[in-house]
Amino acid sequence: MADALPSPLRPLDHTPVHTEDLPATPLRDRSIPATAWVEAPASLLALGDDLADAPVARYIRRIGPWLLWRAGPPSRGDARCWAGLAEDLETAFTLRLHPDGTADGVGPSGTRHDRFRAWKEDLRDTA
Repeated sequence: MADALPSPLRPLDHTPVHTEDLPATPLRDRSIPATAWVEAPASLLALGDDLADAPVARYIRRIGPWLLWRAGPPSRGDARCWAGLAEDLETAFTLRLHPDGTADGVGPSGTRHDRFRAWKEDLRDTA
């Protein structure tokens, strides 16, 4: 296994990947861009279009049946997260992350969240 790299230093791996091959846990040596995901829906491919420098979303991990992606900086900053149901990619939710650490988005329970952690817990708890 390659050495773990800080998230911003992980090179993009453009090797095509299918949904069933997306790992359950975060990759530590590279990042998978949304453009490498063969089944990527348009909503994910456009996730960072309105953010500074239009960043391509990177794969983060699975949370239960959800696939988590992020466009924008890995720590505080203007970013957006996308979670799609692996078995039905039309079922997806987004969360906007603001530079001040606040967030805004609806989770699968229908609850509006202002914290990233609460949104991820909603994903975890709504399988």
